[in-house]
Parts: sequence; structure tokens; C-alpha cells
Amino acid sequence: MGGDLTRDGLPGGPDTAGPRPGAAPGPAGTPKAVGIVWGLLVLNTLGSAGAKTVVPLPRSLIQVVTMGALVAAFALALVLNRRLRVRPSAFLSLLTLLLVTGVISSVRLESGFGALFRCGRLALFVGTLWLLSRWWDGGPTFVRHHVRTYFAVLGSVAAGLVVSPGAALPDLYGGRLVGALWPLTPPQIGQYAAVIVGLTVLLVLGRRTDRAGATVVIVPSLVLLALTHTRTATLGLFIGLALAIGSLLLTSAAARRFFTWAVVCGAVAAVALGSVLESWFLRGQSQENFSSLTGRAKVWDALLAAPRTTSEQLFGVGLGDKSFGGLPIDNSWLAVYNEQGLIGVALVAALLLVLGGVALLRPPSLPRACAIFLISYCAIASYTEAGLGDASPYLLHLAVAAALLAAPAAAAPVPTPEVPRRRVPRRTQRSEVT
Repeated sequence: MGGDLTRDGLPGGPDTAGPRPGAAPGPAGTPKAVGIVWGLLVLNTLGSAGAKTVVPLPRSLIQVVTMGALVAAFALALVLNRRLRVRPSAFLSLLTLLLVTGVISSVRLESGFGALFRCGRLALFVGTLWLLSRWWDGGPTFVRHHVRTYFAVLGSVAAGLVVSPGAALPDLYGGRLVGALWPLTPPQIGQYAAVIVGLTVLLVLGRRTDRAGATVVIVPSLVLLALTHTRTATLGLFIGLALAIGSLLLTSAAARRFFTWAVVCGAVAAVALGSVLESWFLRGQSQENFSSLTGRAKVWDALLAAPRTTSEQLFGVGLGDKSFGGLPIDNSWLAVYNEQGLIGVALVAALLLVLGGVALLRPPSLPRACAIFLISYCAIASYTEAGLGDASPYLLHLAVAAALLAAPAAAAPVPTPEVPRRRVPRRTQRSEVT
């Protein structure tokens, strides 16, 4: 990945700000193996369908690897948290209710036995998050795990681009960047790049890493994001960063300087490179294709027009592959409505509203800003990407936000060493002789 991955910082240097004021350490700190569990969860959510790779990988093999990663993550989390100590939260409770809704909708087998398999996968996913919640303390630990893991994924994308540029920029995807070593689509790569760029910028502003280490992450990630031509990820990055930095303006001089320079540079780029940016944004599409969101609107209209029973409206048809009529839905809200019904939509909306409400009620801080960025990015991406109702990177993003918004864990009481009391011999009183 480049740079030195230290315990307290991103590539390039340690945490220069020290511990957060008022943050109490957890009972025994966060084990390093928690980062391995998080990496396995990320591997599970990479998916098994995508572009053709340089070395053809059977889909069955990829599914075995991803599911094996999830089972290993759950088992390792169970070993690390043998006493099953968890930190209940509204996020995890709503996620559990969403799982229950998915099971209710899937037991009717309208989507086949694959729906029950996906329920089992979601159950392991949610169970692992419950086990990891013991170490959710409002600190940036899980932000660093998130950035490092996805940067490693982007490293494989960059390696594929170097090894086989033709496979990494295929005509099938209009010359957009895909994963040539692991089957990743342009929206996936764009999402990973945008999220780690946004989080790393915020860590720099909060002085939780140095600029040299952050540059190693930000610059290559921005290049890969530009090569994907992913509009949703780009808009989510800029809008999410604007909201997150806006929450720091009153308390951070660095945030005010960055915001000012960003506005100035953005205005200059819009004037000087307006035609180039417009061409990149349109991706050579016609006005009709662009207005229909690359054909997504047609699938959405068909899904909403399809007849449904009352049970299907309330609970959906069961967890599926996020498609309708053989075409991807590419909308989290409609995908949840199709698979988990109106109850699932209400739970997902409550999940985002609870996280957003808690973030707004917190005082300005770096963890709050990172949480605002992740929540806003997921909300923006939910319009053209599916994933909020099933095990996905979007739920991992929101899990990091929940970890950032958790109250600091209470420190374990330090026993006071008992000082041995000195025995004083009792003075015998002499009887008075009369």
C-alpha cells in the first residue's frame, strides 16, 4: 500500500493529535485482530459478478472465497469476544429487525431457496457486527480499518491496470475502469475510492495523520475514481465532504482554510475546464439516455407497476439478487421494497434517520464529521445503487458511522493496591498497686 502502516495512523505517520479529550479507553483496548475481521467482512461484500478478469475466475470459486471470508470473520469475532459482550445500539437493533423482515419474506420461497441462503449470509453479517460492537467507542479505529482495507482493494485494481490495461479498460464498459484481477465493476471501484478519499481528507483536517501519508492514499484513489467515470460516487464525495467539513467550520481553522481553497479551486476548474468536465460527466451518452439514468428509470417504472398482493407490499418477495425482470434495479429503496416490502423501507429509513439525528445532536468533532460524510454518501448513493437492505459495503459504511457515534467506553476500574497495615502491639496496662 505504500508508506508505513502504524497502529495510530494511515500510511505515512502516526496520529499527531493524540487521544480525544474526554475519551476513556476501553476495558482492554481494541485487538489488532479486529482489523482482520473487518477486512474479511469487506472481502465478503466485494461480490462475485463483474468484469472479465485476466485469469478467468469461476463464479463458484469467488462465492466460496467470499462466503468463507464471512464465516471466518464471524468465527474470529467470536473468539475475540468469547464472553459475548456487546454494545446495544439503535443501528444494530434496526438492522436485526431488517434481518427478521427478510426472513419472513423469504420463507415463502417466492425467490427460491437462494433467498434463505442470503438470509443466512445476512444473519452472519449482522452477528459479526454485534460481536464487534464491543469495541465501538467513538474513536477513529474502524475508520482506519476501513481506509486501509479498501485501499488494499484499490491496490489490486491498480495492479490489474498495470498488468493488462486492455482488460482493465474494456470496451464492454465504455472504456471505464474495472477490476482485472478481481471482478469489480466501475461503480464499485468508484464507491471505494470516493469513501476512502473523503475519510482521509477528514483525518488530515483533524490532524489524525500527516499530509505525506494522506497523499499516498488520496492521489491514486482520485485517479482511479476519474477512470471509472462514476457520477454517483463523485457527487457523493463532494456533497458528503461539503456537509462533513461544514460541520467543522465553527471549531476548526484547518477546515475553514480547506473549504475556502476548495471553493476557489472548484470555481477556477469550472471556468477553465468546463467542457472537459461536462464531457466526462455525460460519458458520451445521449440526452435521452442521460435523462433516464442509463435506462434505470424504465426498470423502476416496471417494478412499481407490477401487481402485488398485500403480503408482498408489506414484506416483499424475499432476498434476491437486486434485479427485476432480469435487469438490475440500481436503487436501494426500490430494491428493499421489492425484497422486504414497505416494512423494510421503513426500517432502512429509520436507520438513516437515527444515525443522522444522532450525528446532528453531537458536538462538532472529527468522529462526527466522518459519520456525517458516511451517512450522507450512503443516502446519496442509495438513489442509483442498491445495497442498504442486504450485506453490502453500504452497511459497512453505516456501521463505521455507528461506531463513530457511539459513546466512549467506560474505562475498567483500576484496583488500588492494598497497603498492609502495620500491627501495633497492644500496650498492657499494669494494675495499680495500692
